[in-house]
Amino acid sequence: MDIHWAALGDVIGVSLGITLLTVVLFSLGVAAQPRGDGAGHDSERSRGANRTATAAAVLCFGACLAVAIYGLTLIIGG
Repeated sequence: MDIHWAALGDVIGVSLGITLLTVVLFSLGVAAQPRGDGAGHDSERSRGANRTATAAAVLCFGACLAVAIYGLTLIIGG
């Protein structure tokens, strides 16, 4: 049996990189979620900021979902 160490190193490196990217994207999505301010003020600026934060969170979570689906298609072989 012959082990191709360079190929194994490549697989480990890519797997580690994609894992870190997915964790960072998910963390950014959680951090970007709009938080309710306890004061109950709903100014135009805060509504715009909430929309932007929600869009950023959805984008980050969507990217995480895309990475997960792509990984599953590689595993399943579809």
